Parts: sequence; C-alpha cells; structure tokens
Amino acid sequence: MLLRDGASGPEVFLQRRVDAMAFAAGMTVFPGGGVDRSDGTADIAWSGPDPAWWARTFSTTEERAKALVCAAVRETFEECGVLLAGPTADTAVRDTAEYRDDRERLERREVSLAVFLAERGLVLRSDLLRPWANWISPVIEPRRYDTRFFVAVLPHGQIADGATSEAADVGWRTPARVLEQWRGGADVLLPPTWSQLDALARFGSTAEILAADRVIEPIMPVLGGGALPDRLHFPNNERFFAEVPDASLLRGSARR
Repeated sequence: MLLRDGASGPEVFLQRRVDAMAFAAGMTVFPGGGVDRSDGTADIAWSGPDPAWWARTFSTTEERAKALVCAAVRETFEECGVLLAGPTADTAVRDTAEYRDDRERLERREVSLAVFLAERGLVLRSDLLRPWANWISPVIEPRRYDTRFFVAVLPHGQIADGATSEAADVGWRTPARVLEQWRGGADVLLPPTWSQLDALARFGSTAEILAADRVIEPIMPVLGGGALPDRLHFPNNERFFAEVPDASLLRGSARR
C-alpha cells in the first residue's frame, strides 16, 4: 500500500484492474503480485530490518520473509515505477526514469531483483516498508493466496504511474474517499482491500501509519455461520455487508 500525505490527509495509490484479468477483474486494488522463484534466493544489498525480523513479524521462515520483502519491492517497481531502494543504506532513489529499461527487464523476467540492484549499485531499503496484515483466501476460492500487506511512503522525488498492462486506471485518493465511492458503487472492493482502507482511514498522517504497532495475525474468511449464514465471515464483516452496494457481486467473485 503506497502512501503519501495530501491536503486532506494520507492518500493511497490504487489501481483498477483491467476486465480481462483472471483474478479480481475490474476491481480496485493496491499494487502487488506474487513471489517469484528468484525473490530472496540470491545475496542482495540490504538496509533496514533483516529477514529474521520480518520472519518473526510475519510468522514465517527467514527464507520466505526475505522473498516476501523482495517481492514487495520488485512488484511495486514493476507495477507503478516506485523503487524502494537507494545508492546507499540511508538514501533512496529520487528519480526512477533512468531505470525504465531495468523495469521492463524485470517485468519480462529477464533479470532478477538481486541482479538488477547489483548491476546498478543499489541497496534494498526494507526500512521503507512496514508490515501491515496477512489475509488468506477462503477455501471456497479456486485461486488461493496467502497475502502479506505492506505499507510504504512514496520516496521524495519519485512518481507513481500507471505503466502496467494490468491496470485500466490508477490514481491517488484518501482511503475515506475510496470507501465513499465504493459505497456509491463506483469501486468494487474485495474484503481484504476494504479492510485495509478502513484501517488506514483512521490515521491523520503517513507518519502515524508508519508508527502504528501492528500485530500480524492471519485472517482467512469462512463461509456461513453466525448472523450472516450465506456470507463470508471476517473481522467487521457485518459492517462491510451493510455498506456494500452489491453483495451478490461479492459472493459471485468469491466463487470464481
């Protein structure tokens, strides 16, 4: 979840996925993607909390934690052109224009993140990331994901763009504005996206978000039971379904 401070408070960078996508087609999402085999497998120049810290935070192995952080950095660069790395351990890239060709090579899987950073003499800045949440797809989904959410503030001088084939539209909005438009039917949000936006809307600045003390516990929605037997159950699901413009659309997406 890429953030910046705006006139009305923190803003988050969002994408509306193209309608042809196999998963979450047409939905409003954060930039992201899957872990590649090359993520975290090679030596990499690293600044900030080490893989052991991330492993404890996300309750996983060091190898997996390293891969998750590398994937977050790589996907953020591929999908919106923002690079969470710098020439030294305490600086960040200010202009990513000179790395345009590298971004395309990464997207085509011609080079790994580790090789790209080494070739360019860059250091991965894990201290620019914060752990936020862990959601697991319900068992009724044919496509299952174990997703870790991160937050990061847009580095000074960098620009987030929409130069990805996966997005039909991109832009910065406050979480409250996105939720308002979702309630009006302009955006379609899956429960994990809604939940993160709902949490972010409670903060007054990016500094407050980065300073938040998050306890990461896996959340896996389940179908049935309780007051809403035909709906997915997850934290605050009753409020979600009371506000969602078209619950039938959500239930249909959960079965795809």
